Amino acid sequence: MNNLSILVSQLWESAYQFWTTPAAQIQAGALLLSIFLSILFAKRTKPKILKFTLDPTRPAWMERTAHIFAQLLLPLFLLLFSLLARGLLTRFEFASGDLLNPFVHATTAWLIYRLVAGLTHNQFWLRLAAVLAFGIAALQSFGLLEPTFDFLGSLSFAVGKSTLSVLDLVNGIFILLFLLWMSSLLGSAGESRIRQLPNLPPSLQVLLAKVVRVFLIFISFLVAMSTIGLDLSSFALLGGAIGVGIGFGLQKVVSNLVSGLILLLDRSIKPGDVIEIDNTYGWINSLRARYASIITRDGKEHLIPNEDLITNRVVNWSFSDKNIRVRVPVGISYDSDPRKAMELCVEAARSSGRVLNDPEPRCLLTEFGDNSVNLELRFWINDPSNGVGNARSEVLLSIWDKFKEAGISIPFPQRDLHLRTWPEGFSKTLEK
Repeated sequence: MNNLSILVSQLWESAYQFWTTPAAQIQAGALLLSIFLSILFAKRTKPKILKFTLDPTRPAWMERTAHIFAQLLLPLFLLLFSLLARGLLTRFEFASGDLLNPFVHATTAWLIYRLVAGLTHNQFWLRLAAVLAFGIAALQSFGLLEPTFDFLGSLSFAVGKSTLSVLDLVNGIFILLFLLWMSSLLGSAGESRIRQLPNLPPSLQVLLAKVVRVFLIFISFLVAMSTIGLDLSSFALLGGAIGVGIGFGLQKVVSNLVSGLILLLDRSIKPGDVIEIDNTYGWINSLRARYASIITRDGKEHLIPNEDLITNRVVNWSFSDKNIRVRVPVGISYDSDPRKAMELCVEAARSSGRVLNDPEPRCLLTEFGDNSVNLELRFWINDPSNGVGNARSEVLLSIWDKFKEAGISIPFPQRDLHLRTWPEGFSKTLEK
């Protein structure tokens, strides 16, 4: 307890002696003046920059740049005024910069963090930027940055024919993270640009977006490994082993990936198509690298492997044309007029809002059945994604109403029973 009290007393004495010196007081005054001027300039400049973004004719990237620059004004002015104050005090030998140097380092870290926050809202990148920027600023302020680099550079190990230090590895990791972040930004921007191309089918848009992202990530890894001096040829054996492992252990996964690329290239199935596979009927919500998302009429989302869409028989209701023909069988009694019934069936189809007039609905007499005259109503719809059964149900209800108004009956199965012999006592039972 006595040692702690002595340490606190020594620190207090040192701080008191420092703050009572003219150099410390001059630096503190320069810092306060820099903070006051920075706040004043930022408040006057920020509204003018934000007013620049109100013009609807300006491109979106220009508005985003203006918003990011507006968020950087305060730390930017702080950095400029603090550097100016430090330069003037050093030039005229009023102070050595014991206060201004840490303030400049902390302001630089803050400026970098605000820049990253303006470019991305991902919490991982924000935390990483904060740790790196303020950590390096703290080491630089206490004079520990160069010794830390020297210590990390002295720790080395061999990778194949190359010798790497811990400092090289750390630099490579930082470079890789920075390149992956840039790849993510460029990939998102490229994907947005690709989706705006009017003459490009949706399947090719998805394919190009994935190719761009994979290419950027691959280039990021190559650049990062080359920067730290790693011989890429040393990974040839590892790449061969990975290829063998993929061929045996990940056969299904690779098959689905390749099948996904084939689907995107041949455009046989694309987002928005209505398909039927293995008694699953629905529309394709999205095509992924390994599977396709299919949403049915009851709201269930089926994840169908891409390989099944290649190898199995698939009914694509909207492959080349969204118009589909619906068949509705109808039976009437032999006492009814079939011509009148056929006219009523066509009228019922035309009364539905989903039935197309071109091609026009038609009703045909298909056969004379055992108990009824069998008709078949045929009509077309162009929105299979909204369901086929509900369109058939709507038309059948309209047929029911029109048949009842016209007196046309719909028969039910009947059977004639012939008795060759009477059971004993049966005739007496009938007489009673």
